[in-house]
Amino acid sequence: MHGRRPTMTSRHGMVAAAHPLAAQAGARLLAQGGNAFDAAAATAAALNVVEPFMSGLAGMGFATCWVAAEARVRVLDFVPPIPASFPAERFRQRSDLDRGPLSVASPGNLAGWCELVKAYGRKSLRDIFAPAIALARDGFALAEFGADEFAEHGPAVQAMPALAPAWTANYAAPGAIPGLGDVLVQADLARTLTDIAESGPDHFYRGALGERVTAHLQALGGTLTMADLEAVKAVWREPLALGYRDLQVHVPPPPCEGFQFLLTLAILDGADLGAHPKDGPEHLDLVYRAIRLAAGERIAHNNPAPAQLAQMLSTPSIERLRARLLDGKPVTGPTEQWTPLEGEDPAHTTSFSIADGEGNLICITQSLGSPFGSGVVVPGTGLCLNNFLYWADVQTGSPNRAKPGDALAMCMSPSISTRDGRPVLALGTPGSYGIMQTQAQAMVQHLVFGLPLQEAIEAPRARLWDGSLVEIENRIAPETIAALRHRGHDARALDVGWTMRCGGMQAVAVDPATGVLTGAADPRRDGYVATP
Repeated sequence: MHGRRPTMTSRHGMVAAAHPLAAQAGARLLAQGGNAFDAAAATAAALNVVEPFMSGLAGMGFATCWVAAEARVRVLDFVPPIPASFPAERFRQRSDLDRGPLSVASPGNLAGWCELVKAYGRKSLRDIFAPAIALARDGFALAEFGADEFAEHGPAVQAMPALAPAWTANYAAPGAIPGLGDVLVQADLARTLTDIAESGPDHFYRGALGERVTAHLQALGGTLTMADLEAVKAVWREPLALGYRDLQVHVPPPPCEGFQFLLTLAILDGADLGAHPKDGPEHLDLVYRAIRLAAGERIAHNNPAPAQLAQMLSTPSIERLRARLLDGKPVTGPTEQWTPLEGEDPAHTTSFSIADGEGNLICITQSLGSPFGSGVVVPGTGLCLNNFLYWADVQTGSPNRAKPGDALAMCMSPSISTRDGRPVLALGTPGSYGIMQTQAQAMVQHLVFGLPLQEAIEAPRARLWDGSLVEIENRIAPETIAALRHRGHDARALDVGWTMRCGGMQAVAVDPATGVLTGAADPRRDGYVATP
């Protein structure tokens, strides 16, 4: 009627994910008596099937959770350290690890999914993996976003002789890359998920599946070992929290880089954004400046020790940055890693948010790294492996240069926000180093300008890059973009109004007074909200 998505509400459960079939998989577990933790693992496994270019059990990620029974926020970290076998001395620049067997880091997603269920779920792995197994076995028809991803990134993998045969056999047999409406069947993945459902995660981390994966990598020249897989463990951590307006926003602690998101909000908390027109030059200038200032702090002090992080988030430090925010002088600098990157950062990640009728609330962000990760598909397993060592800083001269066994700093920021000690919002997005940027933009739209959650996610966003470049969805007025250029931003309108460069945000809000759950899904992906 109004040319917009309807507000989706429920009092019994809510799943917001980047694909309708994955959201439905999570809602199915809720309808079968599972809780949010069961539904999260089911959604994650289904995304492995329907978004094989984005995430899967051979990726890694974080979960930020409100555990209702304990009345607290907890973080599950399933980003393993850099493998002990990683030959760091071989590399001098990030592009050395773009694809191929040497780019594969220890997979953590499966360990994370299983730990969520073990710690707080109530369903069996057979029940949890059943929707994903059926999708892989029976196949599903590709929708627009998936077809575009295969068309854009499939040829790049097929151009690599060592990787093409297994990738093509898994996704493109009898040879044609699948397109819109084509049915993608992944029988090998269905068998793999079935075996894990029967035998548990040790089938991968200590058993036959892991041996098959490491043998294939080593045959291609990789170095990942069974010892690396056996060392994988999902770890519960205390969240990092900071106030923004009337909320406490919780994200994973370092080595996760989500503190950039919190720092951006803290810098903005002293600026009267609401006094300016929404999406006008004053609003956007302040937000972009705060994002760039926070990114600079994150890059200069990557993976800070607790005392250093406390100093970075202290009132004097934030006031110093806020003074720079308001001084009117152009703000330039890096947004990615220590050394400026060339071209687009090809991150492929997914994020989903889930609530149940018992008060649990979860936000998960997980990834394979780049499109189809390393491009390495292990024959007979259906598994496409990550390339997360591309996110290890191997650049000569960097103060953050990676070593075997180091924590792997990860640009993810799944968030849970509370008000007066009660959970009110789960919000996360994909987007590589843009994650912390676009989440801040949506929070401002929602909390400062009062947009409903779905509209806040749909509002125009931008992606900032190294230097002063800002790419802005073209729904922002041309005169506003021109005014931003006068303020020192290399502001450029994209040729589209909606782009995955600006993320793919999924969120669930909770009204503590009524128990009503509101879901919101991003049209920049195949975002969808489902209820039990």
